[in-house]
Amino acid sequence: MTPRLPRRALPALAALLLALPAGCSGPDEAHPAGASASRPPLAERVSADASPALRAYYDQRLDWAPCDGEADQDADQEEAAVQCATLKAPLDYADPGGRSIDVPVAKVPAADPAHRIGSLLLNPGGPGNSGVTMARNWKGSQGPLRDRFDVVGFDPRAAGGTLPVHCLDDRTRAQWTSTDDPAYDHGRTLADACEAKYADVLPHLGTRDSARDLDVLRGALGDRKLDFLGYSYGTYLGALYAEEFPDRTGRLVLDGAVERSTDLMHLNGEQAVATEAAFRAYAAGCAADGDDCPLGSDPAAAAQRLADFLDGLKDHPLPTRDGRTVTAALAWTGVTDALADGRRNWPRLRAALDPALARGDGDELLKLADAATGRDEDGHYDTAADAYAAIHCADAPLAPTDADLRAALATLADRAPLISRHDTRVTLLDPDCRPWPYRSTERPHTVTAPGSAPILVIGGTEDPVTPYPWAQRMAAGLQHGVLLTRDGDGHMSWDRSGCVRDAVAAFLVDGVLPAAGTHCASD
Repeated sequence: MTPRLPRRALPALAALLLALPAGCSGPDEAHPAGASASRPPLAERVSADASPALRAYYDQRLDWAPCDGEADQDADQEEAAVQCATLKAPLDYADPGGRSIDVPVAKVPAADPAHRIGSLLLNPGGPGNSGVTMARNWKGSQGPLRDRFDVVGFDPRAAGGTLPVHCLDDRTRAQWTSTDDPAYDHGRTLADACEAKYADVLPHLGTRDSARDLDVLRGALGDRKLDFLGYSYGTYLGALYAEEFPDRTGRLVLDGAVERSTDLMHLNGEQAVATEAAFRAYAAGCAADGDDCPLGSDPAAAAQRLADFLDGLKDHPLPTRDGRTVTAALAWTGVTDALADGRRNWPRLRAALDPALARGDGDELLKLADAATGRDEDGHYDTAADAYAAIHCADAPLAPTDADLRAALATLADRAPLISRHDTRVTLLDPDCRPWPYRSTERPHTVTAPGSAPILVIGGTEDPVTPYPWAQRMAAGLQHGVLLTRDGDGHMSWDRSGCVRDAVAAFLVDGVLPAAGTHCASD
């Protein structure tokens, strides 16, 4: 199984928030200090032809209060408590007078309120990760973004507290993630469970609806323009926002681009090729380091040996101390997910693989798999995997013909023979939307967003999760896209390069874009 667009983003971002660049610059004409302190007229927050019901959502005022766990904070502490509120949005934007939904929101107030620019809205990726959690993790960060912006996170639909979907119980999810049975129908199992519980909301969980929620939030915050920092899947959310509301874009930064000009099957194939490159690089690095690598000393043969071992777990799963076994599906999931973090995670990956290869001890490998699948120590699974499928299938349902699938499988076997051979159909159909009960009207397309402000797109040349060509295509497709390239491995770039962090801060705070063709080195 290939790694889903990473749910690992949150722990990685928690670290990068502490690495924000220091220093700040003065305000500019587009974003004068305190520009959002007073609410703009309603006409500037929503189009004049909007229905009264929709206009009411834009005109709502958020009732901010300390988030849970923040209320008892010492009032003398320098940092203000993180504030939480609930945004109201229509379930169906075609019927804004109908049912409303609650969207949790969290805000970290600007550390330098006298020089506050406005709000910076965040999305941590997934799809399925919580923007509220990301914002709350921002509290201890330092640097110009922390000083100059109210940093705001919200939970997109199906994620966190916004229309959360929890389709599979823990027992079913455990089987779903671990089975090596080629007849097991992952797509049907999940689709049936989601339909039974959430048939009424499945049509309203797509990214375009979350982009519309994002604009309602912008209006409720009192910002004339949207300033936005999105990671991984969050880049697609930001791109669709620019497509829907180009005249309301302020400064958008999209790091680790998810570009949807082609269907999900072909995107998964491209991702598998990038993941295979990371897989081979790890195995070759292990063999070359001369430190008793369990994959041998031949870098050219190490990747094949590792793939053979992982595939062999179909017939000989590894025992663990808690009584579970490490199947091939779990092992592949844990290993490929660990590869998302690049070379800096190689020691952790080796610490899991060494005992498994040398002694048949699966405990550490199982920990990697549990982290990837969202399983806690008590055996409970988070809902990110359900949200991942619900959002993807609402965005662009995948129902390839048999001929298309055969052609894609042949290409995959040629370009990613190791990563794909465990279960090629699962590699390409992740998630498998063929049995999904709701058929979206969305179709793959290039987002151009004519009339938007400049948008900064960031891609890493060896990103194993969101391949560099996706960033190139997104930046080229956007009418006002600017590509910033980081040379190096690992998923997303801000926490991997001081050069990238400086460029992001310069753009968001001062409106200064990097020159065309700029490359940043990894730290």
